[in-house]
Amino acid sequence: MRHIYSNLLYDKKNMAEVTHNGKQFIISDETQAQYKELVTLILDTDSMDDNERQYWFDIMPSMTDEQVDRLFNILDTEKNKLEELETKYQQEIKQLNEKHLIEWQDFQTKDNKKKIAAEEALDSDTDADDVLKMLNDM
Repeated sequence: MRHIYSNLLYDKKNMAEVTHNGKQFIISDETQAQYKELVTLILDTDSMDDNERQYWFDIMPSMTDEQVDRLFNILDTEKNKLEELETKYQQEIKQLNEKHLIEWQDFQTKDNKKKIAAEEALDSDTDADDVLKMLNDM
């Protein structure tokens, strides 16, 4: 059985349909076996749309080793740089969250002290009034 995808004719026997994020890609068994890591990089990159992914899967069997290595290096470098940025920004977000948590705790402490002082002031006024009343009753 033969199918046409991306303007190329495929022999279904040596091809596999790979589903990634709800999209199906046709990848030769040979490509999947020989370039497993590269296939994963192509599927996972955000810098390509689905048509570009299928294009790379289509031409990979005819690419030279240098071209395959270059594509791998580009996608691997992209992945590593994005992971570095993610780690960096996660650390910055964590530091900001910790700073704001400390500020929030300081605010709550000050607010609680004000509430306690206000309650103590009310209590002391009531105590003084009670003492005066008791003295007057004597």
